[in-house]
Amino acid sequence: MFENFSGVVTVDELCEMLRIGKSKAYRLLRNGKIRAFREDRLWVISKQAVIDYITKFK
Repeated sequence: MFENFSGVVTVDELCEMLRIGKSKAYRLLRNGKIRAFREDRLWVISKQAVIDYITKFK
């Protein structure tokens, strides 16, 4: 799943992966729905965290 993405993704790539807008992506990150952390002003999001978020709804 998501073979075209590296192990760590950006917010823009997260939006592409989930087909959502940036506002929704930031909301998911701030609320902890997708595990990630901030390094200064940048979000560090693992590809596995995105996969975990998707699979918990199955």
